[in-house]
Amino acid sequence: MSDERSRVQPDAEAEADEKPIKQRKNGLYAAVSDELAQNMKSGWADTELRGLRPIPQAERTAARRAALSARFPGERLVVPAGNLKTRSNDTEYPFRASTEYTYLTGDQTQDGVLVLEPEGPAGHTATLYLLPRSDRENGEFWLHGQGELWVGRRHSLAEAEQLLGIPAKDVRKLPGSLAEAAGPVRAVRGHDAGIEAALTDKVTAERDEELRVFLSEARAVKDDFEVGELQKAVDSTVRGFEDVVKVLDRAGAETNGERYIEGTFFLRARVEGNDIGYGSICASGEHATTLHWVRNDGPVRSGDLLLLDAGVETHTLYTADVTRTLPFDGRFTDLQRRIYDAVYDAQEAGIAAVRPGAKYRDFHDAAQRVLTERLVEWGLLEGPVEKVLELGLQRRWTLHGTGHMLGLDVHDCAAARREAYADGTLEPGMCLTVEPGLYFQADDLTVPEEYRGVGVRIEDDLLVTEDGNRNLSAALPRTSAEVETWMAALRGA
Repeated sequence: MSDERSRVQPDAEAEADEKPIKQRKNGLYAAVSDELAQNMKSGWADTELRGLRPIPQAERTAARRAALSARFPGERLVVPAGNLKTRSNDTEYPFRASTEYTYLTGDQTQDGVLVLEPEGPAGHTATLYLLPRSDRENGEFWLHGQGELWVGRRHSLAEAEQLLGIPAKDVRKLPGSLAEAAGPVRAVRGHDAGIEAALTDKVTAERDEELRVFLSEARAVKDDFEVGELQKAVDSTVRGFEDVVKVLDRAGAETNGERYIEGTFFLRARVEGNDIGYGSICASGEHATTLHWVRNDGPVRSGDLLLLDAGVETHTLYTADVTRTLPFDGRFTDLQRRIYDAVYDAQEAGIAAVRPGAKYRDFHDAAQRVLTERLVEWGLLEGPVEKVLELGLQRRWTLHGTGHMLGLDVHDCAAARREAYADGTLEPGMCLTVEPGLYFQADDLTVPEEYRGVGVRIEDDLLVTEDGNRNLSAALPRTSAEVETWMAALRGA
């Protein structure tokens, strides 16, 4: 990365009025001659794109905005995309637009803000506030650290209107107009401090939370476009898992083979999608007993199991979330197979419970019962099973819930009310994971020594259908025998 990319003064337009104009280089401001400044104003071709077709989800985002409008008549609604976040000094993390903003617009532009202005007693006028093209006349496009010369071309406001089907205006004028606006306002918080500051004394935490909850619950049932995007995410994820199996021997030769696996899957995510949907868990050996092991700094060794929990995020930001537990050597030991098969049986019971009209908790309860039965059979818990379940004693080794909603967020709909989510009922179009696991910590003296340091999870992504469910990730083998055959074929054994 060139050091000259460093940010200039925040107000490029004001800076252009000074003599001499200055450009920041290596953290310092260097003078720019009048002749160079004048030269940079002209000689540029017209690159405006015309006749653009709307993005595929434009009709669906319009329907989502209409539903939002109907829920909060007569109120101004403000939904920001968010801003860049500093990683270190003058470098930033890759930008990812807020889920609520993307869901309502299909746009992923930093600093964007969707505003729904009330229009009469019912209805709203939607406007998208975006950064316009960088100004060539005042030098913004080459003097400012976020100018297009440094970070690349962005769509003009006219282009954005064609693509998104929403009138677009300059976002730099929005804080002032929001500060002057009257009437009730709701905003999605936590993404744009500048917008929130402009709304001081106009919003309340309670009102804003109602907006966030509504948008979270609205995402529970996916439309056909969303299901298609989730299937794309899963299909790419399947290929990413295949990539990992093919390089297991190479990873085993590295001191930190987990990182090699992480990088291998990441390559697939970046080539076929936008990114990974969450930090990949590439946990070998006893690391597999840590639920969110994302350090991925350990070796991958012969005799160990590898727990790989990873998902590709599509270009439209829908993510898969799949887990497989793989024997590094290609075959499970007797104990590993016993534990794996127990988790598989629990997942089978959970998947069978996923159907329209079922309670959301049913698939969790079904999977927990199977795991508890196995723990009692192995003598790790004293029955009866009903008593163990009542006391929750199995949770020492099952640890977590058996699944969650899936969509634009890996843990989608997280702000939904309990009665609409955990205590709710499954409907066609809902997408969720089913992911039981057993985890025996390396220092757990309550289990025989051979169990210690073994962790197994199997996770698939399911769509609730009219008559049951469809496993979106069925292309990945699940039974222990199928896993061994699949690994052998990929490794040429």
